[in-house]
Amino acid sequence: MPSQKSSQGSGSGYSYTSSGTNSQGNHYCSRDYGSSAPNQNSYHYSNTDGSYYYSNPNGSTYHNDGQGGATYTPPEGK
Repeated sequence: MPSQKSSQGSGSGYSYTSSGTNSQGNHYCSRDYGSSAPNQNSYHYSNTDGSYYYSNPNGSTYHNDGQGGATYTPPEGK
């Protein structure tokens, strides 16, 4: 599990709920965008193999496998 810390965002409409790096060196960050966002609790993580994943506040997701492959999923209904 990543180490966790909680703090307020920098006036950008969100607050950090947790972030950290686990023992394998993989990074994780979670943000709360409030009740007006389709995906209130968005997050991203990045791994030491170069892959990363974003779950965005608008409901879209993006995954890069670190080897040139990527998948984008648009917000529901778009």
